[in-house]
Amino acid sequence: MKNRLFPALLLIFFAAEMTALLIFTFHDADGMQDNVRVNEAVQSVQKEWDNMETHKNRTDLDYVVLDAEENPVYQTKDGLSESINQAIAHMDTILDIKKDGGPVGKIIIYNSSRENFRLWKRTVCMVLLIAMFLETAVCVLWFVWLRRTIVRPFQKLKGFAERIADGNLDIPLTMDRGNLFGAFTESFDIMRAELKRARLAEEKANAEKKELVAKLSHDIRTPVASIKAASEVGAALTDNKKIRENYSKIIAKTDQINTLVTNLFTAALEELDELSVTPEDTAGSVMKVLLENSDYLCRAKIPQIPDCLLYMDRLRLQQVFDNIFANSYKYAGTEIDVSIWEEEDFLCVCIEDYGGGVSSRELPLLKEKFKRGSNTGNTEGAGLGLYISDYFMQKMHGKLCVENGENGLKVTVMTAYSGMLHNSSCVF
Repeated sequence: MKNRLFPALLLIFFAAEMTALLIFTFHDADGMQDNVRVNEAVQSVQKEWDNMETHKNRTDLDYVVLDAEENPVYQTKDGLSESINQAIAHMDTILDIKKDGGPVGKIIIYNSSRENFRLWKRTVCMVLLIAMFLETAVCVLWFVWLRRTIVRPFQKLKGFAERIADGNLDIPLTMDRGNLFGAFTESFDIMRAELKRARLAEEKANAEKKELVAKLSHDIRTPVASIKAASEVGAALTDNKKIRENYSKIIAKTDQINTLVTNLFTAALEELDELSVTPEDTAGSVMKVLLENSDYLCRAKIPQIPDCLLYMDRLRLQQVFDNIFANSYKYAGTEIDVSIWEEEDFLCVCIEDYGGGVSSRELPLLKEKFKRGSNTGNTEGAGLGLYISDYFMQKMHGKLCVENGENGLKVTVMTAYSGMLHNSSCVF
């Protein structure tokens, strides 16, 4: 309804403006007066000529009555023309007053057409000004409405699509049925949820494959170790040179098999190197935007970011904060404290929840692949978030520190200053 209301109002105001302009263009003050009223004024003066002291104006016209010597004997109001010359200059109507068939005086009827025209012109101008003001107000309101219902939702969808393209499927897209993109928003979020389920299934399958590789490598190493041990005993006990050489070959082959199995297991964990990290000099104010984007549930109060230049990959640092906040949302579900300080060549951002943290025994393992705390329960997750975040921070010459705080798990992201500012401090 609103998307039709604004154009309709604009058309109405535009039509009012055009009508007023056309009337103003073709209207002309012709100076003509109503003959009936003029004749009525003349007749009333002629009837009461002998007693002008009691004469009363019975029309809505203003006039002056002059005697034969052109002296005023009656006037309806002050400021009217009191001589023939003034009346001619003002384009007033001048008529004779007759008595007994001859002229006895004159009546000068005031020409108010100019004043009426000026009044009418002011009225038209006011109508135009009011219409233009209302038209401007409607345009402003329409612009605000278009920005709120179309531009902002579109920008939100664009940012959401960029995150999906970058592989971030944890942050939902909030639905707003009050704008034109409400249905698309719901469809996009359903797509995100399906992609996330598919990714979790894929990660689970990959984890099972890696677990199978680990189990097979262990199972293979055990008999190979037995073969190697038996061969070493046989080589030590025999006096036959040929047999000792054969045992040596067996020992060498067991070492080769053990190396190949180790390489197979290691290769299964090296696909992370395929993720590119391209850090560059970036204004520190960007970090506030990244933190606010990650804290989509608004559980943290983001402090002021110091004015400095940081060495970072904006996309990858966004993923780091996304992983940290997503872990806090899933496993703690509490308010989050965010603090910022300087430490040598780093700007430190500390993120701490109130979930109680993890055991000291599991703490050193959280940045390893597929490692999760025992308190995660049945909450979905692959155990890769902190591992990937640590990898990204290393590539950006930064650090990721994980420890137990006073209230819960505390993760500190240490982003390096730009090379030009390594020896200078930020300005708070």
